[in-house]
Amino acid sequence: MHTEDPTAFLPTTYMIAKTAVCFSSVLIALSILLPDHAGAAELYVGASTVDITPAMPVALDGQMQLRVAKTIETPLTANVVVLDSREGNTGTNVSVFVSCDLVAIPKEFLKMIRDAVSTRVHGIDPDKIIVNATHTHTAAVVRDGWYTIPKEVTQVKSYQQFAAGRIGEAILKAWAQRKPGRATWGMSYAKVAYNRRAVYADGTAKMYGNTSLPEFRGIEGVEDQSINTLFFWNESGKLIAACVNVSSPAQVVESRSTVNADYWYPVRIALQKKLGTDLVVLGWIGAAGDQSPHVMYNNAAELRMSGLINGSSNETAAPGTKEAADAHLHEIARRVTEAVVQTYEAVKGDRHKDVRISHTVTELHLPARMVTKEEYDLAKKMSDEDRKDPKQAVLLSRRIAWNEEVMKRFDNQKINPKPTYPAEVHVMRIGDVVLCTNPFELFTEFGVQMKSRSKALQTIVLQLAGPGTYLPTKQAVKDGHYSAIIQSNQVGPEGGQVLVDNTVEMINKLWP
Repeated sequence: MHTEDPTAFLPTTYMIAKTAVCFSSVLIALSILLPDHAGAAELYVGASTVDITPAMPVALDGQMQLRVAKTIETPLTANVVVLDSREGNTGTNVSVFVSCDLVAIPKEFLKMIRDAVSTRVHGIDPDKIIVNATHTHTAAVVRDGWYTIPKEVTQVKSYQQFAAGRIGEAILKAWAQRKPGRATWGMSYAKVAYNRRAVYADGTAKMYGNTSLPEFRGIEGVEDQSINTLFFWNESGKLIAACVNVSSPAQVVESRSTVNADYWYPVRIALQKKLGTDLVVLGWIGAAGDQSPHVMYNNAAELRMSGLINGSSNETAAPGTKEAADAHLHEIARRVTEAVVQTYEAVKGDRHKDVRISHTVTELHLPARMVTKEEYDLAKKMSDEDRKDPKQAVLLSRRIAWNEEVMKRFDNQKINPKPTYPAEVHVMRIGDVVLCTNPFELFTEFGVQMKSRSKALQTIVLQLAGPGTYLPTKQAVKDGHYSAIIQSNQVGPEGGQVLVDNTVEMINKLWP
């Protein structure tokens, strides 16, 4: 893309003749002779951030057992970018990005956010508000009915209303502040993601399986260490926002009973220190259903190096301790920050105002994973066992509901033998880059397929733009264990391939 005088592209004969024609003729000639991108609309950008930290005490999302936090280690935020592609003074294509320090984005919560905007602004199509979660397991529960939450603890519906209201205000603020801007994009690499499924000699796999056992044979799937970043400047040349795509959920400190935004908090602080104190940083998680930031092997060596690199006294901390987790948290943040800054230095001179933007959203009805009779029987057995002790049943309410949902699905299959799962998918072209979303914890192999088959120069896959649930590969289902068993999946490998094929088709239509 170029921002120079557009007549520089015209042949000499036209330059001589143009003085003899009327203005309308010039416009006609321009439309014929200029490259396609020269007609792109001008970009307007707005950005904002808002605190969505819940009131204490609060139940935390993401684990099977109920955890209640009474302390806050870091704030939780929602970060917003509004893009307005204009021709003249008319908004022609408005899109909104919202990244939240939450574990998932349930449909009713997404609707609350969209309703909070649509009732107050008519220039934003609510269907083009993309909301994603960073999947931190130390954020407030946002999925109603997933846990039995004590009355004295902040309730899910109350938190949903609070957070949706705050996010709606942040979107309106970014909308009001939008001004002519510039955009660019780039990519670097950093070791953040570790495929968390260990495979053993008997052909089975286990999430976070012990890799020091004699029967350990390898890691099940691929990893994606690319760090994709979109940068946005205002008209005065100030960097106002960065959307950072990492193919690993924010789960370094996932087992704690405190509120924490995980590695995105130190990443934001570091990038604001290096690139501008007001910088709005959106955390975008790439296809990472089988990934995490937890080290699967070389643990002791990585922990030692984290301490030495970051000047910490914890280089000898024992694996599994809070000190070790904190050291690794800051090391992951350092790697992400360095990759983003490296990209920034490389692309900062390649800013574009004439950015072609197109945004398509559709609902794909993916074939649901079918529940077998054996899976039903096992789910019922597990649920019955968890219910034996009433006190224990409160703590295990999530696991009970997890199994009972499988039982309900099995019963529903008798009525509807070919169930489907509705998945909202966005495909958005921004200049040479495409962003494609999905609502799942999508195994990385599917994301690699999308990137490889896309015609875009750079393809950014954004998962958890919706309620979640794992979407595994055929190999993972064969190998078994959590994330690839029926309780973990609404959609199986067949549906994953349908998702890939349809997403790629939507992408490539934007590059004729």
